[in-house]
Amino acid sequence: MSTPINVPLTSDEIEMLVDALEVDLEGYLESAKEARGNGNREDVTTFTEAATRIQTLMGRLQGFVEE
Repeated sequence: MSTPINVPLTSDEIEMLVDALEVDLEGYLESAKEARGNGNREDVTTFTEAATRIQTLMGRLQGFVEE
């Protein structure tokens, strides 16, 4: 497991990170869909795992974003 790093960020900065992760997530989901259509199981697994990790991180960060 990685060592935690404390990085002071404002809620605006965290919101920007969440927005960027959202775009990245869409790309991975689309890539997984294309790989599934091409029958490339290895890429489906890789892209799906990346999307899941991004969703988890987004969930952790969204709690710090002001509504």
